[in-house]
Amino acid sequence: MRIAILSCFYPFRGGIAQFNANLFEELGREHDVRAFNFTRQYPTILFPGKTQKVTPEDEAVPIESEALLDTANPFSWGSTARKIAAFKPDVLILRYWMSWFAPSLGSVARKLKRTLPQCRVVAILDNVIPHEPHFFDRSFTSWFLKATDGCVTMCAEVEQDLLNLSPGKKHIVLHHPVYSHFGQRLERSEAVKRLGIKRDNARNLLFFGLIRDYKGLDVLLRAFTLLDDGDYNLVIAGEPYGSFDKYQALIDACPRKDNIYLFPDYIRDSEVKNYFSACDLTVLPYKSATQSGISAISNHFEVPMVVTDVGGLKETVGESGTGIVCAESSPECVCAAIRDYFADPSEESRLKENIRTLNRTLSWNNFCSSLMKFIGTL
Repeated sequence: MRIAILSCFYPFRGGIAQFNANLFEELGREHDVRAFNFTRQYPTILFPGKTQKVTPEDEAVPIESEALLDTANPFSWGSTARKIAAFKPDVLILRYWMSWFAPSLGSVARKLKRTLPQCRVVAILDNVIPHEPHFFDRSFTSWFLKATDGCVTMCAEVEQDLLNLSPGKKHIVLHHPVYSHFGQRLERSEAVKRLGIKRDNARNLLFFGLIRDYKGLDVLLRAFTLLDDGDYNLVIAGEPYGSFDKYQALIDACPRKDNIYLFPDYIRDSEVKNYFSACDLTVLPYKSATQSGISAISNHFEVPMVVTDVGGLKETVGESGTGIVCAESSPECVCAAIRDYFADPSEESRLKENIRTLNRTLSWNNFCSSLMKFIGTL
């Protein structure tokens, strides 16, 4: 089958590009797959991070792609559709995670269908309603969804959002596969040494990934202050999107701020293993969520999680028994969950065994096999 994927690929960086690289490589084992990229993903004014592109220090998978689509330039939308049509794909796969992409991706899909009416358009929806919503999200996304023949969601929360906007839309729920391209786990002592953590026998907590308001780092910092036991360290690793001032103020006010290890930068692929190998527990104190790519990394390194009961986290973590689910995103609740995990010596082995069981099912091969079966029904 000839498959076109239109989304961000190398030299763009981040979780979406990493997902797309894995998807491209797995589908390419059995199909003729071509990657079509953005020339511009967002205008700079809309991007809160340092850079959208890989730097010389990054190690991103260099997927070969054709850069065509400028999401802010409508003149590129028609030419993108024509270039994709020239490939004569049987399927066009689109990634969709915020309504900014609705006009450009929806236009490309419609123009392509006019040229190749037999081509099926499938959207993999990270979000239907974004974490930081806008008044136009519903109308833009509804318009985009009408251009698709079928959709994939990665948790029941997004599935429900999809059906609220597009009742009866053909879809399938496929949980986020485990990321395995970050290498193998290190010995804990070696990882602790690499990060410069002074007390290698402490209980190390990890907050990992881009720092955005909805991810609740402020909640975790307040929870860490409530942990009056000095045997805890908190490792914060990720690039801030926006001001870090409020988090720095909480760190400065923490009576055990010397136990907080801050790495406020984009984490290179080869360095990811250092953080998960050094830590005993990943904490995702999200205020809102759908699914999380961080949980896919944590599962790969067999690190149990504490998560809050928002979005699809309870579904993907709680129901699989790979972590502890807090009833609410509050410092007190997160603190209690952390204490509960370390209070029961058998909890770690139980959760890790559940992670190993889950990892056997959440492979890229299984994801792509189910995806292709779904496409065959459209």
